[in-house]
Amino acid sequence: MVWLQALIGLIILLIAGDILVRGAVNFSLRIKIPAFIVSLTVVALGTSAPELLVAIRATLDNSPGIALGNVVGSNIANVLLVLGIPALIAGINTSECKTGKNYVFMMLATLVFLSLAFLGNFSVSEGIIFLILLTLFLSIAFRDSLKGNAEVSYSEVENVDPNLALWKIMLFLSLGLIGLPIGADILVKNASLIATSYGISDEVVGLTLVAVGTSLPELATTFMAAVRRQADVALGNVIGSNIFNILAIVGITTMFGDIPISSSFFEFDFWIMLGAGIVLFPFVFMGLSINRLWGAFLTLAYASYLYLTVQ
Repeated sequence: MVWLQALIGLIILLIAGDILVRGAVNFSLRIKIPAFIVSLTVVALGTSAPELLVAIRATLDNSPGIALGNVVGSNIANVLLVLGIPALIAGINTSECKTGKNYVFMMLATLVFLSLAFLGNFSVSEGIIFLILLTLFLSIAFRDSLKGNAEVSYSEVENVDPNLALWKIMLFLSLGLIGLPIGADILVKNASLIATSYGISDEVVGLTLVAVGTSLPELATTFMAAVRRQADVALGNVIGSNIFNILAIVGITTMFGDIPISSSFFEFDFWIMLGAGIVLFPFVFMGLSINRLWGAFLTLAYASYLYLTVQ
């Protein structure tokens, strides 16, 4: 019953997140916000909304292990699972992708995250550092888009419907904003009960069940990008999601309470997250494509990580 309730919470969370993004994107279109700004902010933050609400709910419920495990586990899953499965099925030709600058920023954010983690606690002061870095990242992205005249058209932004009625936009926004906290509350409470009943830690539940569940939107987006041969979208989606997971989710969550860091993260998971980021280097800078063989390697690596985590 607990597993079923956790699944129901996850489904509500994902549906609410999708509805919120759809409403926010179309509302932005109505008030004439440039498409590239919508793509970088509204869509990125909207797709990270499930992780954010889970982290906030877990922190408020005194389950910080789920909050931090969700971020770390999602970043690991994004590289190994979200890229691995689509590459295993269709291959991802990343040889001409231009994601180097964002990749460097992702690794910088990861290193800052790990360095601050040695303090033993993420508080408001660390959160402010993350949010400053997020602002810097978005500012650089805006500048590059304007300087390179790389204006994104609304036709390139998912979930845009120019004919969507205003009342439907308001309904989507309302349902999304109501559904997200409800789904997060159900998922977090039942995830904690699962941890208690099976004698495992909140950290493990956050790293596995919650992280995989909240990474499903990224998996769906990356899979469709791989099928459509849109390698920039596939790789950019993973890199951008990892940046937002660290800087936005941890940064904002610290405003609701401190996030103490269990020593177990230093034994294994933090270094797997760093290693997963390093694995992307040859695909970003050396012209290698993520073919089916690499896809099999990444997927197997993630399966091995899950096995070792739950032991």
